[in-house]
Amino acid sequence: MEKKRLLLILLIIGTAFWGISYSVTKMAIGNYSPATFLFYRFLLAVIILTIIFWKYVRETNFEAIKTGGILAIPMFLGIHLQTIGLKHTDASQCSFIAGLTVIIIPLLKLAIYKTNASLKIWGAALTALAGLFIIAIKEKFTINLGDLYTIAGAFAFAVYLISVEKHSALKNLLYSIVPMFAFCALFTFILAITDHNADWFPENNTFWLGVIYCALFSTAYMYTVSNISQRYLSAERVAVIYLFEPVFGAIGAFFILGENLSWRLLLGGSLIFAGTIISEVNFKNNKLTTLIGKN
Repeated sequence: MEKKRLLLILLIIGTAFWGISYSVTKMAIGNYSPATFLFYRFLLAVIILTIIFWKYVRETNFEAIKTGGILAIPMFLGIHLQTIGLKHTDASQCSFIAGLTVIIIPLLKLAIYKTNASLKIWGAALTALAGLFIIAIKEKFTINLGDLYTIAGAFAFAVYLISVEKHSALKNLLYSIVPMFAFCALFTFILAITDHNADWFPENNTFWLGVIYCALFSTAYMYTVSNISQRYLSAERVAVIYLFEPVFGAIGAFFILGENLSWRLLLGGSLIFAGTIISEVNFKNNKLTTLIGKN
């Protein structure tokens, strides 16, 4: 199997882990401090990744640590803001708004680097975004506090993906993965010790199961695959693939939290899938030739 095609499959599997994590996180944090939950999540991820990537950890140098610190800032902000958002909005709604990253990335690139994405990528992003709106729009669409936190988190994730694309073109980010999560653990620890309501040892199995799930699948697995993938796939394309996340998020919210599952999910999910297909085909010479493995 071609490397790009394999990475595409691994990314889609990861979006399922991510989508389900919205419901898992919402149940786990309950009335607990989000910072404490995230600290344990990142700390466990650091331990797991140190074991897996011990070869790279042994060869870590200052440059790798510096890169990890740079990438950790937007990642930490994105995850922290969206975790807070989950305390104030539905898991399915949160996963929808997080998908705004797909349209924020080309806008930021245009504003900062003066580089425009191809018409195909814009078309894919807008098609997928239309699917997200269909999933989220109810009788009355309102923006609450949780939505605002999640929107801010989407901007942070967009900055993170652009940064990963920039740095992965110059160096092997496998050396920076453990330092990156170590910085995230440090940031959340600082937040947690300043939270007077933080409970460091919750007597709740759901809390700890949520930590384990998010550390293993949402953090260690997904961000590792994402960082490796961006050596071969652009930030825009990765973001479009991430739009499978709210579909899995809505399904997870239905089965885990009992949130509504309607025709909107089916129609919106179809548009998201169409957007992903559009981003991955080449219309040159009026022939649909997959781009995976061709770039």
